[in-house]
Amino acid sequence: MMRKIAALVFALAGAAAQAAPLPAPARAEVDALLNRLQASGCQFNRNGSWYSGADARTHLLRKLEYLEKKDMVKNAEQFIDLGASSSSSSGKAYLVKCGTAAPAESKAWLSTELKAIRAH
Repeated sequence: MMRKIAALVFALAGAAAQAAPLPAPARAEVDALLNRLQASGCQFNRNGSWYSGADARTHLLRKLEYLEKKDMVKNAEQFIDLGASSSSSSGKAYLVKCGTAAPAESKAWLSTELKAIRAH
């Protein structure tokens, strides 16, 4: 029994050691991106349904948390590519629609916003 408990403790410790949060500069960029999306007044489409920027932010933060647990992201571009561009369940591209403009793929919208953030 003690061996099983010890094995479980080591397995959990190993899993925790693999999880890595984004480096602070990258996390600041992702936070700035998601804040811009939330404050933009734009709508976010995933799997055929439109959501507010606030709902999109919440959803994308959950995806970021998942990617961090899997140690899959090291920068804002990876977050955009792996978490904020398409649905992991359907594979459909996410869209962003601002006002009367045609919807744009979220990858393009977020990449443009990231360039603007870096320019400041």
